[in-house]
Amino acid sequence: MAAVWAAAFPVVSSLGPHRVWGASACVGYLCAAVAVLSRRSLGRAVSVWIAGIGAVLVPLVVLVLTGGAQSEVGVVERAGLLTVRQGTPYLADPQAVVEVTPYLPGMALFGLPGAVVADGWEPLRYLGDARLWCAAAFLGCLWAAGRVLGARACSQSPARRPRRPARTLATPGGNPSTSSTRASARRAESTHRTPRTPHRTLRTRPRGTGQLVGAALIASPVVALPLAVSGVDLPLTGLLCLALALAARHRPVAAGLALALACSLKWTAWPALAVVAALLAHRSGLGAAVRGTGVAVAGTVLAVLPSALLAPGPLVEQVFAFPTGRGEWETPAASPLPGRLLADLGPFGWYAAMTLLAAGGVAVAVSLWVRPPAGLVPAADRLAVGLCTAFLLAPAGRFGYLALPVLLSVWARLAEAPSRVAPARSRVVAAGSAARPVLVGGDR
Repeated sequence: MAAVWAAAFPVVSSLGPHRVWGASACVGYLCAAVAVLSRRSLGRAVSVWIAGIGAVLVPLVVLVLTGGAQSEVGVVERAGLLTVRQGTPYLADPQAVVEVTPYLPGMALFGLPGAVVADGWEPLRYLGDARLWCAAAFLGCLWAAGRVLGARACSQSPARRPRRPARTLATPGGNPSTSSTRASARRAESTHRTPRTPHRTLRTRPRGTGQLVGAALIASPVVALPLAVSGVDLPLTGLLCLALALAARHRPVAAGLALALACSLKWTAWPALAVVAALLAHRSGLGAAVRGTGVAVAGTVLAVLPSALLAPGPLVEQVFAFPTGRGEWETPAASPLPGRLLADLGPFGWYAAMTLLAAGGVAVAVSLWVRPPAGLVPAADRLAVGLCTAFLLAPAGRFGYLALPVLLSVWARLAEAPSRVAPARSRVVAAGSAARPVLVGGDR
């Protein structure tokens, strides 16, 4: 299926980077399928590596060396250069749509390496490509989120089974019981003994399967395509994953810091504030939710405030008006989604789309209040629903935006599964030890 999806890009796409990715990824996915069908012991692991090389490594290297990329890569690199020169990533008077910066100031961080090596040695300039740093941030956030979840799972190791005291069966005369009485006692105890659960039923995954599944997720089209041709949404996705993982593990301040970084990249991350606050309130209490939200809001304000003071007009025009279809330049995000189709009907359609968008946001907020998420997976699903609603009903959008909520939902399920192994084992051992009755206690 992935090979068929990739094969369509060289045929139907009008964008050169997409065609390059489609051709390379199609070959990689086909070779990966052959490796799986080989039925060798290492076929699955080898197939994942082949898919990653064909869908991620080869197209990324080719596009970086040839300078092929979507327009937003150049926008981010220019934002970093402008931040170094004037302190703000926005041009005061853009002359073309490619000169508009529709991101919050935090996104300029991924353009700073390009600004540093812009006038340096020619081979060194390739290291300034914003996609490389976006990919590094995304992979680093996923690794950190996995460490947070894994550390929690390891801390829930099963307790050591206590030693049972010696048992003697008392007789009416005070003498020790005979051998036949002991045998009957052992038979009576065996009828109440809980059978030991085999070790193989406690392990939900073989060792190394988690890393293999994570590599398969990165090699999938939902990650490989944006990573190779653009990558600007990947840091946002990685930070949201990290914030959800930290909130699920009772770390409100760290979750707030991750949220602050995400919210300073794009304002589409702002709905995550409500989801993370609801998750913290349910799992750690109202105080933790207040602390996490306060850190997130304060950090976002500190990141955006310098640009808001230096260039308030360009910031509002390019970050908020332009993506919603109300700016001077028409946004290239024009996929035929419901909100876009409504906005094309004129001013009335635009207001109708914005009304539906607001209603969808209110509905998600009410659901968080009535039934707050109790764990990582429900929180990721609720955030994914909110983002899908926003992307579908926004006056301007593109199909590629939907990869973000899909990735959030899939990642949460893959990341949470290994952490269930230790708690399950602990419950079984505790149940087994508690089920054994002691007839008559005594000391050795």
